[in-house]
Amino acid sequence: MPQISPLAGEPIERADAERLAGVLKALADPARLRLLSLIQSATDGEACVCDLTAPLGLSQPTVSHHLRILTEAGLLEREKRGVWAYYRLVPTAIATIADLLTPPRKRATKKAR
Repeated sequence: MPQISPLAGEPIERADAERLAGVLKALADPARLRLLSLIQSATDGEACVCDLTAPLGLSQPTVSHHLRILTEAGLLEREKRGVWAYYRLVPTAIATIADLLTPPRKRATKKAR
């Protein structure tokens, strides 16, 4: 995840822009946004692939594909247990993205509250 915001008032480095764009691209899919929501709201904050197919109405291979993209983007952690994989949100990932996309002045106002 890039450390400098594209809104910080100075140009973002190409590598940072590419990393941030990759994460945003991973988020820019309705099924992936629903997956993040389903996992976050699940008991213990984690979910098995087997529990995610029915709510999405997608096949297991399709759900696994979306989960792989979210994991590669650094948004999810994966833990293999037997034949199933369990996923949970990376605690700081969403907050980091929100900070990167919040202009510095608004960030200072938010923290002052």
